[in-house]
Amino acid sequence: MDPDFSRLDEYLDENGLDGYAFHDDDSNSNLYYVAGFGAPDPFFAVYTPEQTGVLVSSLEYGRASKEARADVVARHSDYDFQAKREEYGPQAAKYRMVAEFLDDLGCESVAVGDEFPVGTADGLREQGITVDPDPDNVVQDIRATKTEAEIEHVREAQRANEAAMARAEELIRGADREDGVLVREDGEPLTSEYVQQEIEIELLRHGCALDDTIVAGGPQAADAHERGSGPLPADDPVIVDIFPRNKDSKYHSDMTRTFVNGDPSDAHRERYEVTREAFEAALDAVEPGTTGEEVNQAVVDVFEAHGYPTIFTDPSAESGFIHSTGHGVGLDVHEMPSVSHGGEELQPGHVITIEPGLYEPGEGGVRIEDIVVVTEDGYENLTDYEISLT
Repeated sequence: MDPDFSRLDEYLDENGLDGYAFHDDDSNSNLYYVAGFGAPDPFFAVYTPEQTGVLVSSLEYGRASKEARADVVARHSDYDFQAKREEYGPQAAKYRMVAEFLDDLGCESVAVGDEFPVGTADGLREQGITVDPDPDNVVQDIRATKTEAEIEHVREAQRANEAAMARAEELIRGADREDGVLVREDGEPLTSEYVQQEIEIELLRHGCALDDTIVAGGPQAADAHERGSGPLPADDPVIVDIFPRNKDSKYHSDMTRTFVNGDPSDAHRERYEVTREAFEAALDAVEPGTTGEEVNQAVVDVFEAHGYPTIFTDPSAESGFIHSTGHGVGLDVHEMPSVSHGGEELQPGHVITIEPGLYEPGEGGVRIEDIVVVTEDGYENLTDYEISLT
């Protein structure tokens, strides 16, 4: 993957800055995107229009030399870090080392994201480096438009997602019903935890990982981000939301289905049918030039037409549609662009979710979610999984 950093070059030029700097670990997706490298401990990296450099410990030097998308890979010992540490102490030594590294790259001024450590910023300023916060989140904005390779990474993660969803559906639909709960073949209750475990096992078989997933049934499903626990109910919707990360590419996918084993109430059926209508309306609205806000409004219009409250007309609403229609997906499971109020214009290469839902405290909820990529003339749905309540 070779990202197009021309917009980052323009940003630096417009603001009179030499580079864009990072000091973080592999949890920082912007850092990984720019440097092509991640490590469990914080390291320093800087992008300039001429070259990208990373500064790492000796422990990470060999791997960074092979993996990083960098023109310069340096290690602490190249800047006599231990001698500096003895003379100045660990923090001051670190800032002096980084300042020398920046000087070697001809970098006297840098932009930084809002996650950049305050201590590092102040330490570099004391060394004469100009450090300016980036209020535009320019790297996140660049990341929102995916390359073909990135789209393929999401597609691969989604295939794993579908295999895991099939396992969850098999367990839920195949369970017996006894005293209002779902029961496994061995006679034990089918619990959220058991289904979550099986989802994670299936994802591992397909090269993906996920620490948390949502398997929430009955009243628990009324909370959109409730993970779910305990025996799953018969006759009530069970929301299964899976958002794995591929272990090699580090890209995510995201998909939700709602299943019922048994006979759902008329209220549950209606919520599902209206959610499906809103889901289709949102998909119909997706095309380049449309804003995320307009796609979200298509969902709101359907729900309001059927008499359901939404937080977009009543911010205090606790039932009905209580979250946004979707979000970008990539190195992070939630990233730009937003498919909500204030959502920006959609462009080809944007990968977004469409996930309307309806919720009723004390009763439960339903949600349907696919992941799509915006194309030149509409969208391509990356999801290949049936939508069915029962």
